[in-house]
Amino acid sequence: MQSQDVAPRPAPSSAAGSSSADPVVDVEQAEAALVEHYPRLVRIAHLVLPPGLGRGRRVLTAHALTQRALPRSRASAPVIPAQSTGRDGDPGYAFVRLRVLRSALEAGVPLSFRARPKRSQLPPLLPQVWGLKLFPRSGGADELALDQRLSALSGPGRAAYVLRGLEKLPDGDVRKVLSAAGVEDPDGALEEADGVPAQYALLDSAEFDACSLQARPTDLMRRRQHMRAALAAAAAVAVCGALLGLPGDGWGPDGAAAPVYAQNPAAEAALDPERLTRVAPAAWQTSARTDFSVWPARGDLTGDRALLRRALAVWARPGENVQVSVTPGTPAGGPAGPPQLLYAGTVDNARVVILHDGLRIARYAEPKDSTQGAALDFARVDGASGAEASAVVLGRADGNVRYLTAPWVTKAAERDLLKPRSGAMDLTLTDGITAPMASPAVQTGSCASWNVLQLTDASGTRLATDLGELVPARLTTGRPGYGREASGARALRAWAPFACSLSAVRSQGVRSVNAWEYAAQPLPDASGSATWVCTRAETWRGEGTRVLAQFHTPGGAFGAVAAKAENVPACGPRDPQVLAGVLWKSAAGSWYLLAAGSRGTSSISATGGVDGSARGNLLAVKTRQGAQAGLKGTLKNGRSINGLG
Repeated sequence: MQSQDVAPRPAPSSAAGSSSADPVVDVEQAEAALVEHYPRLVRIAHLVLPPGLGRGRRVLTAHALTQRALPRSRASAPVIPAQSTGRDGDPGYAFVRLRVLRSALEAGVPLSFRARPKRSQLPPLLPQVWGLKLFPRSGGADELALDQRLSALSGPGRAAYVLRGLEKLPDGDVRKVLSAAGVEDPDGALEEADGVPAQYALLDSAEFDACSLQARPTDLMRRRQHMRAALAAAAAVAVCGALLGLPGDGWGPDGAAAPVYAQNPAAEAALDPERLTRVAPAAWQTSARTDFSVWPARGDLTGDRALLRRALAVWARPGENVQVSVTPGTPAGGPAGPPQLLYAGTVDNARVVILHDGLRIARYAEPKDSTQGAALDFARVDGASGAEASAVVLGRADGNVRYLTAPWVTKAAERDLLKPRSGAMDLTLTDGITAPMASPAVQTGSCASWNVLQLTDASGTRLATDLGELVPARLTTGRPGYGREASGARALRAWAPFACSLSAVRSQGVRSVNAWEYAAQPLPDASGSATWVCTRAETWRGEGTRVLAQFHTPGGAFGAVAAKAENVPACGPRDPQVLAGVLWKSAAGSWYLLAAGSRGTSSISATGGVDGSARGNLLAVKTRQGAQAGLKGTLKNGRSINGLG
């Protein structure tokens, strides 16, 4: 299947501008690079954009420029990625990075009456967030100082510093990328960047992460003033409409509903700490349910009525000084009735209240020495039971996380998922609260470890991982629909090469992640045997599932992502079939297209740049470096499947 050429393709070794002799980048290759590296591309745009835009507009503009980095035309066939997972070897990434960089530099050019403004110089039409200001999380003193120094540079100077520090490009390649982006004096930009200390590791910090954001309301007084006239007019129209909708003494469109903003007894009851649901400490021992509804209220401040009142009031009406975070698909409004109290107590340097309303977990936290600067976090937990209702995050501090566990948990431990033979380190449990453990949710850069929570109860042992949300995600292994807890020795060995891939689903509302070794493939040239593993992340909201097909060669520390997809049934209980391929170089120096399907696959064929087929669920075809191909498979029942991606 042919794909459309959209731009000159840079040489893989330099990420430079294109020439007429360069190969081309097809739309699907560029789109795959943008989706895979979207947070990094947004970070580059955010760093290069002029600081005079303001923090809120700078964030939205960075997302808008990155989302517009693709051309409008689309190819119709997927492309199998090369075995190398490095960004510098991906021409699709070099292409979209150049477009993002060029747009970010254009956004810093002052408007002129003589020239027609470019789209990047105007406020973005999309994305837009009404009534909220979004900006990255605040960093430390070093990040603030670096941001101030970068603000003093010109756009090309900031771009040179970012390409040199964040992208790790040598100065020669930086000059080529800047020239391709339209910078007239790349050498001057590099000299300007030399004036800023080389604190490149800080560029990976949350201070410059435009994808992990905090929300605040806009100017409430100004909004109120601007809306008064509109509200008065709307009220008059509403009254007239209600009168017109009343035939005789009948009801209007809203029936017996109370007027807007009227006091509602149910809403008031939800804010009364005396009406909080409190479960008896031993209720879980006789109940048939193993979910949050049978958790007792724990903590040293469960009788602090003022604290509970503040927590409920902030839940219903968070003020401008409240940091609110919501996992995807979770409503953030107040409770419909009195929620259940799970915890109220002191955690490190904060007072924490955890509430449950049947659908959500809400965590309220305020400093011990103040009631200002509170935080409110929401997570969706409807349908949680057993392993999924075994722990909730109490607090995070200094890269560590502390959990409140279910009353039926008898033992807690910490283990490194990358080291299956290292054993687990016990965590002290005090009234269901664990000692702090290292959290993988905050680590950046290289993945040297991935610590997970191991919980034991009467039914067995299970693993859960912190993905930056209130409820840790459950880890399982096995064929979809028949998965088991990832706590046995074999399951731990199966997860070890793929643990770091969990970073791809952080802060996505993930409920559980299953790893399934669906094929083992003998490698050509007597290179041993490789394994194919499919990991599927299920979410609390149902949609947003993420599937990765990963390829692991003998002796390799990590698996390589061969294909990925979102919101597909593949590798799931409804359709456990999966097919993926990768370009692989043997120790003898030969390149091969390797592909594997699940055990129900009767044949595989390659099309496009590679021509080959095989019976069964494995395919190995000799090819050349950079070859592009599509995959087709036939199942034993005659149904056709395409390669994942």
